[in-house]
Amino acid sequence: MQHVTLSNDARMPILGFGVYRIPADQTERAVTQALEAGYRLLDTAARYGNEEAVGHAIKNSGIPREELFVTTKLWVQDAPAQDNTRRALETSLAKLGLDHVDLYLMHQPYGDVYGQWRAMEAANREGLARAIGVANFYPDRLLDLILNNEIAPQVNQIETHPYFQRTADHALMREHRVQHQSWGGFAEGKNDLFTHPVLVGIGEAHGKSVAQVVLRWLIQRDIVTIPKSVNPDRMAQNIDVFDFQLTEEQTAAIAALDSGTTLFFDHHDPEKVAWLSKSRLEG
Repeated sequence: MQHVTLSNDARMPILGFGVYRIPADQTERAVTQALEAGYRLLDTAARYGNEEAVGHAIKNSGIPREELFVTTKLWVQDAPAQDNTRRALETSLAKLGLDHVDLYLMHQPYGDVYGQWRAMEAANREGLARAIGVANFYPDRLLDLILNNEIAPQVNQIETHPYFQRTADHALMREHRVQHQSWGGFAEGKNDLFTHPVLVGIGEAHGKSVAQVVLRWLIQRDIVTIPKSVNPDRMAQNIDVFDFQLTEEQTAAIAALDSGTTLFFDHHDPEKVAWLSKSRLEG
């Protein structure tokens, strides 16, 4: 496994296991299988509703806590955001059965972002979150947060895949030492990603699958990635990407696939902003 070093010197595996949209009753088994396959970065969120199942898998794995890198995420909080953010983190820690997370991310760039961030900074200072960051922040919002706070986000987790490569975002993050992390690395199979002739051809040249080619492409861009699967064979395949290297010609061919637009939802769309801003977790 390769690692990246965050701006606070924490080491983060460059490839991990995500649990988005894995039902809670399947999550514990999936995470257990992922840990057995060698994954040590686990990515969940309060919004996913499966933190408890992730925690059970961690507890029963027997793997020393210091060998794991656990991420969870804060959903948009009502006022007072600072107090509610602290309670939300404590709730996540209780569900996970942990005394700290390795990375705590603000899941959406909405609500009282600054109040939420101040509470996250306090949690970082107290050791409840070894690193803090954001998700779904576009360059303008990310730079605003960097310039106007004491602690800059250490990670920004954003939609990144061959059809939406985020080149400008990546350059800004590199400039400010914010680690780029991908969600949706396989574009959820949209636009026939798994049968695209360019990706299929590159895979055949290396004896690898399209999924492995995409993961290798992300890794070679120094982007942390968190593929999800409930199939143990695919879990093993997804982590088997450290024995080959894409050529300059192959990376250029993948670069040509970039459409420059999201395949999921636009965080600048007023209707989406209103929907996400009003959305709250049950319970």
